[in-house]
Amino acid sequence: MLKQHLQFKLSQKLSPQQIQLMKLIQLPTQAFEQRLKQELEENPALESGKAESDVMDDVYEDTYDDSSDNETISAEDINIDDYLSDDEIPDYRTRTNNYSADDEEKSIPYAAGTSFNQHLINQLNTVYLDDEEWAIAEFLVGSVDESGYIRRPIADIMDDLAFTQNIYVDEKKIQSVLKVVQELDPPGVAARSLDECLIIQLKRKEQKPSVELAINILEKSFDQFTKKHYAKLIQKYHISEEELKAAISEIERLNPKPGGSYSGNTRMIEHIVPDFSIRIVDGELELSLNGRNAPELHVSKEYNNMLQGYKDSKEKSKSQKDTVLFIKQKLDAAKWFIDAIKQRQQTLFVTMSTIMNYQKEYFLTGDERKLRPMILKDIADQIDMDVSTVSRVANSKYVDTPYGTKLIKDYFSEAMKNEQGEDVSTKEIKKILETVIGDEEKKKPLTDDKLAKILKERGYPIARRTVAKYREQLGIPVARLRKEI
Repeated sequence: MLKQHLQFKLSQKLSPQQIQLMKLIQLPTQAFEQRLKQELEENPALESGKAESDVMDDVYEDTYDDSSDNETISAEDINIDDYLSDDEIPDYRTRTNNYSADDEEKSIPYAAGTSFNQHLINQLNTVYLDDEEWAIAEFLVGSVDESGYIRRPIADIMDDLAFTQNIYVDEKKIQSVLKVVQELDPPGVAARSLDECLIIQLKRKEQKPSVELAINILEKSFDQFTKKHYAKLIQKYHISEEELKAAISEIERLNPKPGGSYSGNTRMIEHIVPDFSIRIVDGELELSLNGRNAPELHVSKEYNNMLQGYKDSKEKSKSQKDTVLFIKQKLDAAKWFIDAIKQRQQTLFVTMSTIMNYQKEYFLTGDERKLRPMILKDIADQIDMDVSTVSRVANSKYVDTPYGTKLIKDYFSEAMKNEQGEDVSTKEIKKILETVIGDEEKKKPLTDDKLAKILKERGYPIARRTVAKYREQLGIPVARLRKEI
């Protein structure tokens, strides 16, 4: 018996322009600037900066079909008026406040070969210390945790120096050397509390009224500040609401976890330029795209004049026709690039804005336990874009937050069910696991079985093998390797 089968095959082929746009979206700020520089060098019809006059229309009617690469277009087919315009400012340069207030480069040390502690030791080599002070400083650096803090009392450090290093000094001497260690980078390192960490950073800044007020508030009214008793602060310091806002703004720019830019013990320092910035203003989240992603571009006035000259000439020679075809090609490329940059800006901003709102509770508090389970499709569905587009933004872009600078993809995680049947982020479980291991008795570290049991008691029924997987992802060794004498 002869059977016939009818098979349909659907395929989607991206145009070269769409592929180029996807590549542009994927570029982080620094790489984008290199791509922009390359385009300006290769296309003489594209110029940066503000145009003086006769700027080309940002959007124009196509008078030809670009669908066929083999199509031949003659000079007579080109409607010159479509390329000439009196508009001074193209649409893409009409901006809202979606961009950073300034375009200064903000390079932030980000963990990527030398450990954090080794980075601090390297800096100590440039400081003059006698042998005893050096030994104390080295011990203090060894006491700095992954967030950049020294959380042990000075009295305990004094005892440890005596028992383990045969160094007998008083607390005053240790405090003196600690001040030296606190001068190292990143600013705020080796602080013993959050308020001390922030004050150290503020004292490194240019001293102006807002900074001085911020220091005063943190030194004398930290409790009122953390509880947001703003009316009491205004009354206590005899200041206006605007002056308080300026001081709070200075504090919000600080890094509460100076060691947060470093992760693990096998990474070296590279500089990252954040593509986005999230700030908390009056209790609300404010997102901005790094202004370096919004360059001012226009079509060359000279090329515009060349087209006008061709239009006005009565006799058109073959060389003139060849020239106008070349001009048309460069103008089309310039117009497309300007439009592609506009689309890139819109795509980046709407994607990050949706991620920020999806994780609003986390960004307002900095509490990783507040991170909601979130996969690429969750964001793609909300903004009606392809998952691959969201992936290009998340995998290659960094966001500067009040809690440090992070790769956007770090905010994505799968969901698991707790005992109440609620979806919880795997990041939340990892954070709890990390805390439990951090609090364990190091003489008898917890096995994966015991860790699974503790998590189950806390409402997270996960298998031992899952605990082992999360532990490995956190870079934490097995129990026997964590054991200390």
